[in-house]
Amino acid sequence: MTISDRIRVKDERILSHEYFLLKAVTFDYQRGDGGWQTQDREVFDRGNAATLLPYNLANRTVVLVRQFRLPAFLNGHDDLLIETAAGMLDEETPERRIMLEAEEETGYRLHDVRKIFEAFMSPGAVTEKLHFFVAEYEPAMRISAGGGIADEGEDIEVLELPIDSALAMIADGRIADAKTIMLLQYAALNIFKT
Repeated sequence: MTISDRIRVKDERILSHEYFLLKAVTFDYQRGDGGWQTQDREVFDRGNAATLLPYNLANRTVVLVRQFRLPAFLNGHDDLLIETAAGMLDEETPERRIMLEAEEETGYRLHDVRKIFEAFMSPGAVTEKLHFFVAEYEPAMRISAGGGIADEGEDIEVLELPIDSALAMIADGRIADAKTIMLLQYAALNIFKT
């Protein structure tokens, strides 16, 4: 038996389709004891995305970005967020999309990106699966200032930080973005081993 055998979708209603899709879904779920239970959930479908941490092993540095995020602000975060470069796939492969996003946001044209894992970031309400990448960079790979696309509302500052400083920023709360924390911790365990 698969999970598909334990789900019976009874109704789906579109609540919003402004920028992404928000649906109300009513379904029957077969519980572990064999009984069926009707449940209602709201599901936010924003598509899938990719994120990347550029690193320089010799200099022990990483490249991050800092930008305004309205949802974080509305939830009480009164500062810009420090993050890894990321973007929606928009019908591209994860590898191609993250190379384009990294160049757009950080100004670095990376050559070899390496996928390390995939993860659902908020599976209780959001369908998005995030593809995580790392890539080594050299200063000569920087072909522009980065900063994103102003017409899309992006106003991105590029940060090159020592890995130890970035990890300390997790501990003191200056880095509060989950995808960034995951990639920095991956880098600490697998790339910048001491």
